[in-house]
Amino acid sequence: MEPRDEEIGSWLEREVAGCQFKDVRHGKRFVTLLTQLSEQIGGSIPFACQDWAATKAAYRFLSNARVDEEKILAGHFLCTRERFAATNESPVLVLHDTTEFSYHRDDPESVGILQKLASPYAKGGGPGHHITCGILMHSSLVVTTDGLPLGLAAIKFWSRDKFHGANALKRSINPTRIPIEQKESYRWLENVKQSTALLAEPERIVHIGDRESDIYELFSIAHQAGTHFLLRTCVDRLAGEGDHTIADEMREVHVKGLHRVEVRDKKGTVNEAVLELRYRRIRVLAPVAKQKMYPPLMLTVLHAIERNPPKGREPIDWKLVTDLPIRSRKEAIEKLNWYAMRWKIETFHKILKSGCKAEDVKLRTADRLVNLIAILCLLSWRVFWITMLNRTRPEGAPYMALTPTEIYLLDQLVSDPPGATLTGNQLSLYLTKVARLGGYLARAKDPPPGNTVMWRGMTRLTDIQLGFILGTKLVGN
Repeated sequence: MEPRDEEIGSWLEREVAGCQFKDVRHGKRFVTLLTQLSEQIGGSIPFACQDWAATKAAYRFLSNARVDEEKILAGHFLCTRERFAATNESPVLVLHDTTEFSYHRDDPESVGILQKLASPYAKGGGPGHHITCGILMHSSLVVTTDGLPLGLAAIKFWSRDKFHGANALKRSINPTRIPIEQKESYRWLENVKQSTALLAEPERIVHIGDRESDIYELFSIAHQAGTHFLLRTCVDRLAGEGDHTIADEMREVHVKGLHRVEVRDKKGTVNEAVLELRYRRIRVLAPVAKQKMYPPLMLTVLHAIERNPPKGREPIDWKLVTDLPIRSRKEAIEKLNWYAMRWKIETFHKILKSGCKAEDVKLRTADRLVNLIAILCLLSWRVFWITMLNRTRPEGAPYMALTPTEIYLLDQLVSDPPGATLTGNQLSLYLTKVARLGGYLARAKDPPPGNTVMWRGMTRLTDIQLGFILGTKLVGN
């Protein structure tokens, strides 16, 4: 088989095609750096670049004032929109969450401060402070209802220096009177707006968030945009005409169905939990200080509370709010399953930190770190996408994820399991071969390969492919 040079990095070329750097050289350096890091997932910049000239060029790119996360991810955002438009599924979920990247630096101000805690171990024996420096990232991941990540739709970075003194202000002023623009939670609103505008079909979107997303302003902007949301609530808001709260009303609601789910405790033991389902359509009001700015909304409140929880495990207690109607037990379970997909963004962040080693880099300034994390987000999504593609689209064509050269090499390197010829050359067959290169045993009762073996296998396959291409050229000469 004759490999074609244009096959190499084809997925990468698609993800960066929409990037528009003002300086053409920046675009070329970005592609080079992304290629180098994709070939050594989890490796340091010097390890990926291999020589001082390439390493220095990478550092210059990351520290350039005309390079930022929006330019780096612009092409990926467009690809996310294309994948969203290509899927016929409705709805599609947009998962929102915030994560922290912690670093140990002698000069924490250059990176940004996450938290400052009192410490009894200060120099000189007196009271002091322990400073943790780092960056916060709020990301929005688009996934199908069966868990396939289509890509990022919005991302924001910041440090807590910008909101210094906000907690002290809350102790003297009612937090509801502080403008939302002065709070960290404003990132939730920005990402909802940006992701909804990017995907351009608001009626197909359901925004998913944990208790940090329980913000009335978010309810309002989603309503105005014509999009939907399903959020876990932690605030007992005013309801009806303002003479009672949501909790008062929900206490009157009888159990409308039961739902059984499997739950693992801290020891890994699987138990069955029985959830009592209660739901009601309720007129919800904004906080008193903001009722002139935001009108009341008709929302559905869904409570799923575990019946007779066992000792030694926290009981399941989900209190969700959505603008969508719930008219039956089936629809209530559907919404619970959608909210359970929120853990997918936690997995994305885990790959970013554990697989791509985003917290192990030695860059010394926030701007450089943000640019590198944005690049690593592309690699993290790619690993996650391939892992979930194997689980959600097992009968798909191998060319959805692999090039002809990669398919050829996998056929030569990894033998087919018994009976594979009877089921055809499905995507799952080849992605399992990739996982086997990464240490997956593929025994009959093994669960589907996870993210770790997938990125290990992808890295090894890249090395093998480069060797194959070099060998082919040498023989050809």
